[in-house]
Amino acid sequence: MAYNRFSNYHRPNFFGGFQFFPPVIKTLLIANAAVFLGMIFLGNFRIGEFYFEQFFYKGFALWPLGYGFGFWQLFTYMFMHANFTHILFNMLALWMFGMELEHVMGSRKFLIYYLLCGFGGGLANLLIAPMFTSVGPTVGASGAVYGVLLAFGMMFPDRPIYIYFLLPIKAKYFVVMYMAIEIFSVGSMDGVAHFAHLGGALVGFLYLIADGYQFGSSYYAPKENENIFTKMTGFGRQKKQEEYYQNVSDAKIYDINDFQNDQKKHQEEIDDILDKISKNGYQSLSDDEKKILFEASKKLN
Repeated sequence: MAYNRFSNYHRPNFFGGFQFFPPVIKTLLIANAAVFLGMIFLGNFRIGEFYFEQFFYKGFALWPLGYGFGFWQLFTYMFMHANFTHILFNMLALWMFGMELEHVMGSRKFLIYYLLCGFGGGLANLLIAPMFTSVGPTVGASGAVYGVLLAFGMMFPDRPIYIYFLLPIKAKYFVVMYMAIEIFSVGSMDGVAHFAHLGGALVGFLYLIADGYQFGSSYYAPKENENIFTKMTGFGRQKKQEEYYQNVSDAKIYDINDFQNDQKKHQEEIDDILDKISKNGYQSLSDDEKKILFEASKKLN
């Protein structure tokens, strides 16, 4: 903990407030690993000529329409992986790029975002991929992970990513490069579900835009009471402008004592938030508290 020398409370440092394994990321890592290990262990068991591995793949992998497809497979396929390398790279990418996203978006919204991207990737693989290539049973979290990758590139576009731990490249260029590789790989017979990757990224992009993401901003902070309809039509903005000018015309002049009292009240509010982080972690903050903390950090920087 880092202590403030001018007061008797403690301020949490980076490691106190920022978790390297926030709850949703940790749960997803454990769930994927458990399913992978469970399939390895139970897959070799059999009843007569029937192996349990066949049961897992026929029941829970994402099968093409008309070839054993079940609607639940759009969810279950995300937690299955073909081999160790497959799950290793998917989970490593999920942790690397999703860790900070969960702190910024909040655990609940991040989980919804992740599952929607995986669901969208599955739909793209079901409905679009057969138009360009042959499709077999699909497994893996890659569609959801590509959505996470895209969100990281949009929210932190100038964040350096080190390729092979040596070559730095900005996140926005890294994402564009990966998406370009997927687009140019469409139609190839390499056994990779490229449309699942692209579908997950597309759903992620649409989700962020609809939720209020603004291009050119490195921080994800949707405008209060403004949704995609308001952004596209401008409806309702005139009323906000009228309220703004009304507030300007009704502005009052405060003396220095009032200003100091406001500053003291604001500082006490920040201190309460920092104490809450110290006790319960960053994820325990409400959206309003995160916004207050972020605005305060901008003033310090």
